[in-house]
Amino acid sequence: MGDPKKPRRTYTTPRNPWSADQLSRELFLVGTYGLRNKRELWKIETELSRIRKQARELLAAPPEVRQKQSVFLIDRLVRMGLVAPNSAVDDLLSLKVEDLLERRLQTLVWRKGIAKSPYQARQLVSHKHILINGKLMTKPNYLVARAEEDAILVTGGGAA
Repeated sequence: MGDPKKPRRTYTTPRNPWSADQLSRELFLVGTYGLRNKRELWKIETELSRIRKQARELLAAPPEVRQKQSVFLIDRLVRMGLVAPNSAVDDLLSLKVEDLLERRLQTLVWRKGIAKSPYQARQLVSHKHILINGKLMTKPNYLVARAEEDAILVTGGGAA
């Protein structure tokens, strides 16, 4: 058992962190989506790799297992808003980091026009000005489900 005060990491770092194209791509995504640091990007990339790994394992599984388990995986991703309802397991392999970044609360607040920039959207969320279904949300990296998307509201002291 490990120390409970030190939970295991939820991300993996790039294999070659000093690659010029890797650095420029990361910098572009951090700036475009208003991320605090590259660690937030790495967490999203790791979550995407978990989803893609599940899809690859399903493709390698026998047909009867694939039919049963692919329904659960695709249904979960449809609820998250990442894929269309009639998607196949092959479509999961074409997911990109941007697809997950677009589902973050910070990005949706910015895209809905509540905030003028992704940085202002992050500030609104962290300063407790955003409600989802009447619940105060303070985490900019919260992945918003498709059903919750229309329920994003601003409290009284919110946007400009």
